[in-house]
Amino acid sequence: MPPARKIAIDRHHHAAPFLAVTFGIALFSLMDGLMKGASLAVGAYSAMLFRSLFGTALMFPLWKWRGGAWPDVSSMKLHALRGAVSGAMATSFFWGLVYLPMAEGIALSFIAPLIALFLAAVLLGEQIGRGAVIASVLGLAGVVVIAAARIGDESTADPMAAWGIAAILVSAVLYAFNLILQRKQALIAGPVEVALFQTVWVGIFLGLASPWLAVWPDPEAFALIFGGAVLAMISLMVISWGYGRAETQALLPIEYTAFIWAALFGWLMFDEEVTLATVAGAVLIVAGCLIAARRPTEQTAL
Repeated sequence: MPPARKIAIDRHHHAAPFLAVTFGIALFSLMDGLMKGASLAVGAYSAMLFRSLFGTALMFPLWKWRGGAWPDVSSMKLHALRGAVSGAMATSFFWGLVYLPMAEGIALSFIAPLIALFLAAVLLGEQIGRGAVIASVLGLAGVVVIAAARIGDESTADPMAAWGIAAILVSAVLYAFNLILQRKQALIAGPVEVALFQTVWVGIFLGLASPWLAVWPDPEAFALIFGGAVLAMISLMVISWGYGRAETQALLPIEYTAFIWAALFGWLMFDEEVTLATVAGAVLIVAGCLIAARRPTEQTAL
């Protein structure tokens, strides 16, 4: 093979994980937009309930095709725990997103990796270094900048904006805990099993309140929810493929392109504007996350 052609193939091979993760993050952001539309129509609870049902229907045939081995009791308990956390995490995020622009919601959610540092210290006994403290201060400053601008601007402030911010931050805490559980799951189950039983348990837990809270979607909302389920499944597999072929520390900065995609889809789908305060807050939070990421970490894609 000519040297020039070999170099071109090698470059393409090395670029593939980065392109895959970028594409997966874009799909996740589009999924957020579809789920925001569905949450506006039927509420975040019903949107997540029906998305979990669609997700189960989509993942079950793939799980059976891949062998379909039933998890043991200890594995199922971990799947159930993460399903409970994931259900609360996603529902609170989409509920908050109803009252905030997508770019703001995504920027606030970036605080999750910093929260995960402290949860790892409590749950896994990891050491918190000076860099983690500095990173957390920057992240907190970013949250304050975004929240103060949103709540303090009387011309654009929604009376529910403060509750929306609170819901996003609660979701970020749950997402951080979710990362800890995900690390444990990666040792005992493959991505297809994890994806299936996560959505199964989310549907079970949310379904407990369905007689009182569920709202039957109209055809348009059903289409949004189904589209969200399909995008969530595809993006999960694409990002997992990318993380399986490149180091986490190299791919981690790509995660923050979600802010760009959220701003784009928020503008296209909901005519949302991105404020200077949102950009400034996002920069502070991302800077904190990048400082924290200097230490060796292990993450897996959701």
